[in-house]
Order: sequence, then structure tokens, then C-alpha cells
Amino acid sequence: MRGAWRSPGLTLAVLVLVLVLAWAFVPTVFCAHAPLATAPDRALLPPSGAAWFGTDYLGRDVWSRVVHASSLSLRAPVIAVGLALAGGVTIGLVAGSLRGWVDALLMRMVDTVLAVPAIMLSLTVVTALGPGTAHAAIAVGLAGIAGFSRIVRAQVLRARQEPYVEAASAAGVRGPVVLLTHVLPHVCGPVLALAALELGTAVLAVSALSFLGLGAQPPTPEWGAMVSEGRDYLGTAWWLTVLPGLTIAAVTVAVNRIARALSPGGRR
Repeated sequence: MRGAWRSPGLTLAVLVLVLVLAWAFVPTVFCAHAPLATAPDRALLPPSGAAWFGTDYLGRDVWSRVVHASSLSLRAPVIAVGLALAGGVTIGLVAGSLRGWVDALLMRMVDTVLAVPAIMLSLTVVTALGPGTAHAAIAVGLAGIAGFSRIVRAQVLRARQEPYVEAASAAGVRGPVVLLTHVLPHVCGPVLALAALELGTAVLAVSALSFLGLGAQPPTPEWGAMVSEGRDYLGTAWWLTVLPGLTIAAVTVAVNRIARALSPGGRR
């Protein structure tokens, strides 16, 4: 692991993620303008020293909006992954420990969910719940439960064959205690690595829902919503779409790069 941090690509990924996290926690340190402050006389100014990312059609500073949007654009994916992790671990533990008809029933349900593209399932859920960042996070989280369930179940079945688990069961330790104290720690490593990978996917998914108008609602700054707002001006004001889009891409690539480095056997 020590050698992993010598990789220039990994170092850059860490720096990108640290910078964006700093934006999320202390946005006022990085920008002087309020994200909702309008100035019609400064509308559609290109990137310059006075406005690093230019201004939008209402004269709002795009740099300030990108920086302030990082809090919402990161919080929703974290909630989504947390929901998927909690649901997937619960289903996987129950299926892998009880087995039999319970395992078969739960896994057939998981297979049904996996047969539907995640973005289509997210769209269905958020359409039923209504637009909003919280609903988008719930939709993305529910769509991710099935993947975690499969991984957890496989790890539970493997862990149950370990000598120390069989010894604990033979010694009379109750099933739930064995599951929580011996099996669950065995599951944590691969599952947390998957959670890190899923975070990058969740950033894209939440931004996509906001782009479609099902996530953050105007005038709240959010990366996907900003890309959507700027698409009508792509020919004359490219920065409205391109710069928030590049921010989404940079964060996604950085998260995935770090996740691959942290995963067991991952490429450094």
C-alpha cells in the first residue's frame, strides 16, 4: 500500500478529491461571490481573471456555483451509496446465512432488479417519489442494493466454510453471534472496496437525474443541473456546460482511481 501513493495518477486523484471536499466544507474560502447573486449587466461573460469560469445568462458567477454545488453533488451520492450498502448487506447476510428457500427467493428478486438497467430503475423510482435531491439519492441507492447483495452473499457463503467459523458453531456459539462477530468482518473488505467504486457511479447517476430535471431544482446549484441549464447556450457560451461537466468527470475519475488502489489486488 505504501508504494501505491508513489503513482502520479493516484496522487493527482487524491488531490482532486481533497480539493472538492474542501469546496464542499468551506466554499467561501475559494470564491468571493454568492452562488445565487445575479448581475444582468455581466451576463454570459467568458472565463477570465475576474470570473474564472465565466458567468451564466443571469450574470451569476459559474465558478462560485460549481464550488458551492460540490456540497450537494457529493452529499447525495454518499447517501445513495450508504443506502445501497445498508440494504445490500442486510439482504446478503440473510440470504447467505439462512440459505434454502429464503436464499432462493431473495436472489431471484435480486436477479430481477439486476435485469433492469440501473438508470432506468432510478428514473422509475424518482418519478414515483417526485423530483428533488433527496429523492434522487434514494432512487440511486435503491438501484444499487442488488449489486451489494450479490457480493455480500458470496462472501458470507465463503466465510461460513472457514475453519474458525465452523469451530465457533461447533462450540455452541449462537448463529447471530457467529454471523456478526466472525462472518461480517470477513465481508467488510470487499464490500467497502465496492462501495468506493460505486461512489463514482453514484456521482454520475445523481448528476444525470439532475440533468433531466429530477434532482436538484433551480436555482439551487448542482453540477448536473448546471450542465442542463447551459445546454441551450452551448454554441455561444460553452463554459456553462463544459466546465461543470469536466468537474463531474474529474471527480468520477478520481474516486474510481482511488477505489481501484484501495481494493484488494487493485492496480496501483
